[in-house]
Amino acid sequence: MGNPDQKERFQFEQALERLSEVLKELESDDVPLDKAIELYEEGMKLSKLCSKKLEEAELRIEQVTRKENE
Repeated sequence: MGNPDQKERFQFEQALERLSEVLKELESDDVPLDKAIELYEEGMKLSKLCSKKLEEAELRIEQVTRKENE
């Protein structure tokens, strides 16, 4: 995994997978309040990370598209 793009993709996919796990845990009926708060905080961090990675990817796509259209 020496390629930086592969590393970023792997990090994004891991974060997205963990976010899915966090959501499942939060949806369960037997999560204590303290644990739910911890999970919520983790989920928010993961959500921000994923959003940032998606924004970066969108910008890169726009740049490539502009170059191709010039």
